[in-house]
Amino acid sequence: MMDVLHDVHREVGHVSSDALDIIARELSITRVEVESAVSFYSFFAQAPRGRFVIRLCSDIIDRMYGVERVAQAFQQELGIDFGQTTADGLFTLAWTPFLGMADQAPAALINEKVVVNLSTDSAREIVKVLRETSDLAQLKFPLGSGNNRHPLVRSMVKRNLRQSGPVLFGESMEPGQALQQALAMSPVEVIDVVKVARLRGRGGAGFPTGMKWEFTRAAEGPRKYVIANADEGEPGTFKDRVLLTELPDLMFEGMTIAGYAVGSANGIVYLRGEYTYLLPFLEHGLAERRRQGLLGKNILGHGFDFDIRIQLGAGAYICGEETALLSSCEGLRGDPKNRPPFPAQKGYLGLPTVVNNVETHCCVARILQKGGPWFSKFGTPGSTGTKLFSVAGDCDGPGVYELPLGTKLSELLSLAGASGVKAVQVGGASGQMVAPRDFGRALAFDDLATGGSIMAFGPERDLLEIVQAFVDFFRDESCGYCTPCRVGNRLMQLGLEKIQQGRGGLDDLAYLRELGTTMKMMSRCGLGQTAPNPVLSTLQNFQSEYEGRLNPAQQRFAATFDLDKALVGAESIAQHKSLYFSSR
Repeated sequence: MMDVLHDVHREVGHVSSDALDIIARELSITRVEVESAVSFYSFFAQAPRGRFVIRLCSDIIDRMYGVERVAQAFQQELGIDFGQTTADGLFTLAWTPFLGMADQAPAALINEKVVVNLSTDSAREIVKVLRETSDLAQLKFPLGSGNNRHPLVRSMVKRNLRQSGPVLFGESMEPGQALQQALAMSPVEVIDVVKVARLRGRGGAGFPTGMKWEFTRAAEGPRKYVIANADEGEPGTFKDRVLLTELPDLMFEGMTIAGYAVGSANGIVYLRGEYTYLLPFLEHGLAERRRQGLLGKNILGHGFDFDIRIQLGAGAYICGEETALLSSCEGLRGDPKNRPPFPAQKGYLGLPTVVNNVETHCCVARILQKGGPWFSKFGTPGSTGTKLFSVAGDCDGPGVYELPLGTKLSELLSLAGASGVKAVQVGGASGQMVAPRDFGRALAFDDLATGGSIMAFGPERDLLEIVQAFVDFFRDESCGYCTPCRVGNRLMQLGLEKIQQGRGGLDDLAYLRELGTTMKMMSRCGLGQTAPNPVLSTLQNFQSEYEGRLNPAQQRFAATFDLDKALVGAESIAQHKSLYFSSR
């Protein structure tokens, strides 16, 4: 259904009421199932939108780099506010939470075209050109670097690979080289090689990859699936964007090896809707692999069948959570599933499924090419190999850095030219805010764990404003299924606003800690469980930022209702004072 909805959107620009009925009939499902999906994803609409939908990125890094000024320029040129469409039906203006372009902010998505390093002048020029030509191809921007210059990409996005490492961006690898090595072994032996490498998932949780594969191989089911999670929606993260652009073959090879190891013939790349501009390029890469005998039937003559399709998302952060991603692949709302059972036992379509992040699949290909012991010599005993870090914010060199796990945060900050910063958000919005006293800690699964996002904040930044932006993001992106997340994020939002407005007391800090702990313990999925982290970590490491805003006279339960004043009208009618409620 996701593919059908995307096709309808491309042809018509929205999914009308009649279209909902037709889709439901053709797919033999209920209308409410179709409407439920359309209403869930931000890139789908039931009412007409403009021919050009300008989605301006609203994440904290874009705000730091002046996106509000760019937004005002668009509003002035178009004569509309955000969420509105021009009278001629040509433009719709909208905010979007994160485009994966934090190293090139401010950024926008115009239909499927990414525009980076925006200014007020370029915003006005965009409107002028599109008004005159009604042709997105007439927007002339300098092409970016690397494969962004490829004829099937032609994007102004810069590669921004600041430092190559020995694993992912080391020596090149011929397509099929690692796969040949894998096919010369038994599937169990392949899993053993991955276990010897002690590879842990690069999405942030760090679950041992070999163990996940072992569980999936042992699970019973008529079919099994291998999925690459390319829904890179964590604010501040963009390293998978670079891998998808520069090393897609490495990911495809790793997925194929995973398919052989677990006994799967079917692979899916779940590509976030914001990266649709890479879709033709990735599809071309898959076609080339089929032509070379690296995908399809009887791969390399070994009797092994495996193929990969790309499933396009439609703008939903929650789909980065693996069970929500599975729901989306199934054509449903991106609602998380209950665990257990885990995807390894019951995943896509209720069948055993391996879900690994893009970087993990790339590491697998290198491990099979060079061997488990080679990979494990990098990093630390508990966190082997290298890791890609996306660095953005107040630094001279925003971009992607490949470094051995175990590297100190201070070393990465030095490489990126982030001197004198007062705080670093490690792990994206769902991670933790680290103070300078802890910059000597190691970037590793057993210390400062991260999926890759590193956001640096200079001494002039308001940390509570940053935390508020993260909390606002989580409130908007919550699927709304469970109360601790749905209500908890709203209460967290209100609590922070109270403190920022100088109406908070010490009791409110205790309340935020208690609320955050409840959300972590009781939420259904990873979004709600990690959403309180920005508040909890700043309360722990930057409590003075909160205390400086408190009103010493303010108590959590200070009266805001004047009972005597409220009784005046009734007492006038009764012609006597209240016998029960008067405080006098």
